[in-house]
Amino acid sequence: MTDLHTAPRTDTEAVTRPPRARRRRRRPIELFDIFNAAVLGLIAIACIYPFLYIVGVSLSDGHAVLNNQVVLWPVDINVETFRYILTNERLGVVRALINSIVYTLAGTIVAVGLTYLTAYALSKKRLPGRRVIMLLFIITWIFDAGIVPAYIVNSGLGLVNNPLIMVLPLAISTFLLIVTKAFIEAIPEELEESASIDGANDFQILGRIYLPLSKPVIATIAIFYAVQTWNSFLWPLIYLRDASLQPIQVVLYRLLLGNADQALNFQQTVSNGFLVIPENIRAATMLFAIVPVLLFYPYAQRYFSKGILVGAVKG
Repeated sequence: MTDLHTAPRTDTEAVTRPPRARRRRRRPIELFDIFNAAVLGLIAIACIYPFLYIVGVSLSDGHAVLNNQVVLWPVDINVETFRYILTNERLGVVRALINSIVYTLAGTIVAVGLTYLTAYALSKKRLPGRRVIMLLFIITWIFDAGIVPAYIVNSGLGLVNNPLIMVLPLAISTFLLIVTKAFIEAIPEELEESASIDGANDFQILGRIYLPLSKPVIATIAIFYAVQTWNSFLWPLIYLRDASLQPIQVVLYRLLLGNADQALNFQQTVSNGFLVIPENIRAATMLFAIVPVLLFYPYAQRYFSKGILVGAVKG
């Protein structure tokens, strides 16, 4: 029996009432899904296992490493290898780490600044000869002079055994310049016009309009430049002959492939009851070279995809 005091449902309530959630039918698992998951799983294991093995060797006792007991997890965990590296000046790992950090910070700041300012200038149609300038950048990108001509030029500029070799020659990447230029061109010109009407000059427009809107692309090119400078190996190997100027990558190379007459060759030693062998030292040095990049990337990840996507699509 219907209650007479119950108010009838209006059409408005019927429209505003949320519909029932539709049940999604699950697609049956097919043979391709199983094969795809298996292949991706094997690829993931192949990528992760070497890193975990290096961590295990660096944290294990030397006896376990010599007896091939370290497969995945560390055996007899200790940090004596890292303590030995940080306190042994003969290895030069600490000095190389400091050099790499300085080169990466200075190189990234200079490269990001020059790349953004160049892209900003080339994105303006009022710049005379901007197409010719951009063409020159592209030509240098396609046709690489090679190591010997580059060495002759850099040697003539006094960049041999000079820390500036890690900053100046790698300051502008043509690819990142194109990406940055495309990103800036995607910013509406009406913002610049309105600021000009209000009396803002070029520096004020750049600092108050373009730079705040360019955080994604700045973070993107900063990641590329930082990783490029940190992983740079051939340039410091050729130009930085003084061991006090060499970055971590060159020191790691000397540890892995050092000759008998080099000071980095060493025998096994005992530290606080744990055996430290060359394999421990090499594994720990690899971690010093890898971990900083792994720690830096997640902070800029939120800008990375947006910056590279917008720059690539608009270009």
